[in-house]
Amino acid sequence: MNSQTNTPLLDALRDRTNHPHSPFYAPGHKGGQGISQPLVELLGAQVFRSDLPELPELDNLFNPEGVIESAQNLAAEAFGAEYTRFLANGSTCGIIAAIVANCGPGDKIILPRNIHSSVISGLILSGAIPIFVNPEYNQDWDIANCITPESAAAALKQHPDAKAVMVVYPTYHGVCGDLRAIAKITHEYNIPLLVDEAHGAHFNFHPNLPEPALSAGADLTVQSIHKTLGAMTQASMLHVKGSRVDIQKLNRALQLVQSTSPSYILLASLDAARQQIALHGEQLMTQTLLLAEKARSQLSQIPGLSVLEPLNTPGFVDLDRTRLTVKVSDLGITGFAADEILHSQFGVTAELPMPQHLTFIISLGNTESDIDNLVKGFTFLAGREFGNGLCSGFNGFNGWMFKEKAKSKKEDFSHPSLPHSPSPTPPLSPISPREAFFSPTETVAADKAVDRLSAELICPYPPGIPVLMPGEVITSKALEYLQQIQAAGGKITGCSDPNIQTLKVVRQ
Repeated sequence: MNSQTNTPLLDALRDRTNHPHSPFYAPGHKGGQGISQPLVELLGAQVFRSDLPELPELDNLFNPEGVIESAQNLAAEAFGAEYTRFLANGSTCGIIAAIVANCGPGDKIILPRNIHSSVISGLILSGAIPIFVNPEYNQDWDIANCITPESAAAALKQHPDAKAVMVVYPTYHGVCGDLRAIAKITHEYNIPLLVDEAHGAHFNFHPNLPEPALSAGADLTVQSIHKTLGAMTQASMLHVKGSRVDIQKLNRALQLVQSTSPSYILLASLDAARQQIALHGEQLMTQTLLLAEKARSQLSQIPGLSVLEPLNTPGFVDLDRTRLTVKVSDLGITGFAADEILHSQFGVTAELPMPQHLTFIISLGNTESDIDNLVKGFTFLAGREFGNGLCSGFNGFNGWMFKEKAKSKKEDFSHPSLPHSPSPTPPLSPISPREAFFSPTETVAADKAVDRLSAELICPYPPGIPVLMPGEVITSKALEYLQQIQAAGGKITGCSDPNIQTLKVVRQ
């Protein structure tokens, strides 16, 4: 067994970087010699010397037999997997590959409605049919929890021919459902449980964090190592455990969605991040949890603020305590407006602003100073008056949704894709996402689009959870929600008309 102190890929990249030679291969900048000077001034020259292609000494991502294979094996050992694949195209390509490897045209896959937009891409490429299950919804916080074992069981009973179940664990807000029970139910049908664990790469390295997906019974999980650990942006991993996922088919699917020119800087950052967390994970996560608890304790004492804590409600059995969600709506301000003030005035930037709250990722890279600035910014917010439509003491700020409005119209911001319905299995869309994507389309006024089939994938981003997807019926509630999010300062992606005055629909 290789020692977790080793970094085979990082070492090989270092050796080739420092090996003098005449490069007659891509990339064209030839070790930084052809890089623009302003870019060199920003990043330094060294990083470009390491921007190398698949040289013989650096192995091949799609047929690893050397240092990449060794690095992936070490990662599998560290994260509790049997097989690990490095992803240089982010978790998006891992999610797509997981669906393509397990579902073909017309195959059913059971999914929560609060999936990431990358899942829809996987449905379009595979031709799979989504069987959506509504996750539990917390109206007080306007947060979607996870699906429950009961709703998963009901969906499987109704669709026993499904080829896979996919869940989000944890959610963007750090909420974890009963994954162990869902895995048990899924395996009764002898199909794999696929997990979007993009925000849970750190779970395996401290006992006070939620149970990792693989330990809970997942067959395949995709983790954004860059989100909560020490890899570079876009560097992720896909892990497999057990025999329900065909590894050869998965490898072929990954070749469809990964670049044939992967960045070795990103791949080496995965090797380094694995070594760091494998050797020092408990210490680093202890420090991270202490910072998170300091933030929770101090923010919860500020009048008008609420901090999300474990609620022991359906779909919410555990909480990643390094994920901090702060409700600001009782101050008479939206999360979007609070985010603007914190960012511009205090240099404090949230991961996810929403109508009622903001969510912050606290990771091994944060410091005591970061927490102090966070608390300072929220102390300022709590001391301001927003009732007159302006933030007193903040020149040029146009506030949104103030105290009277927040109290009277709070329910207007509940997510349209999470209706208050006892049914855990919403009706199937009339056509598949793939069929809608390739169908002839037309552009109509937004008010004329209601009850038509969407031809676009439209979602506030982050978190990238679709409100409308190809093949789905456009409802007035969904349209109103998108318009409210935009009016409140949120960002909408995927819509061909950025003002949402028109929508692209499937031609009748």
